[in-house]
Amino acid sequence: PLPLVSAPMAGGPTTVLLARAVASAGAFPFLAGGYKTREALAAEIDALRGHVSEFGVNLFVPSDVPVDASAFAAYAEELAEEAAVYGLELEATPVTDDDDWDAKLALLLETPVAVVSFTFGLPDPADVVRLQRVGTQVHATVTTPDEASRARQAGVDGLIVQGPSAGGHSATFDPTRPIEPWVTAELVRAVLDVVDLPVIAAGGVDGPDAVRALLRAGARAVAVGTLLLRTDEAGTSPTHRMALGDPRFTETVLTRAFTGRPARALRNGFVDRHDGSAPNAYPAVHHLTRALRQAAAKVGDADRLHLWAGTGWRQAAEGPAAAVIGHLAEGVSA
Repeated sequence: PLPLVSAPMAGGPTTVLLARAVASAGAFPFLAGGYKTREALAAEIDALRGHVSEFGVNLFVPSDVPVDASAFAAYAEELAEEAAVYGLELEATPVTDDDDWDAKLALLLETPVAVVSFTFGLPDPADVVRLQRVGTQVHATVTTPDEASRARQAGVDGLIVQGPSAGGHSATFDPTRPIEPWVTAELVRAVLDVVDLPVIAAGGVDGPDAVRALLRAGARAVAVGTLLLRTDEAGTSPTHRMALGDPRFTETVLTRAFTGRPARALRNGFVDRHDGSAPNAYPAVHHLTRALRQAAAKVGDADRLHLWAGTGWRQAAEGPAAAVIGHLAEGVSA
């Protein structure tokens, strides 16, 4: 197998078909458990298991950041004009949930997979042990050397070291902190200076040279996400796909505007209008803006859609996922 991994991209882009295609090309696939019910995740696991022997599943660790109700209400009021474009009214009372955490964890204990990774924090160390006892390797997604040390203390088997150039949500344990501008290879080295665990590196993967640099830095494997967003097998929305290839978009930025948690996206009008006032309130802001974002996607309104993208988005090509993996594999053998 190649030292390449498909990143779990929640919200639609990661599909069973994408996981199958990645596996057939020699890379290790992940399913994205975030935003899914236990039943939906179980169906995907069953569908993939019929074709791929080993794969991973990613779960979101529930947030414990308290929501400032007044700041949330003010943000809901600010977004009212955006929602009115689609005839929507936003609920000013925060809605939070644990993303069906207990049920999905129970599923993975009942029907084990090769790897379970966690994002947005750490599970209880007892849950790490329970997963390991059923034969599952446990990986924690970390964004700093300190988080890596805490993950080691929790007993995980390996780390996914995510640099800030990665697309979509930052996995930071503390979504209120400023995200430091690490180069992913430097972050990998800094993590390995304090923790002796296998590392999968993620963030800024725009071609074979990036793969080569991350492996030289000490990563055992490299995760790719953004470069798979436009592939045939991905479930990326047509509006998101088109934006990734649209020259009008010229940069990516980290923003809390869409979900209340820092995430890297193509800079669009929604980011410009609301990034400065978005509260730290995930998943409450995610729920607040969800209907608006869904409506924008349906009509092709890229100005109001969360266009998740890493810094290498310009290299995201159309075509089969296997071609992307094959191209990145050039960095393995060179």
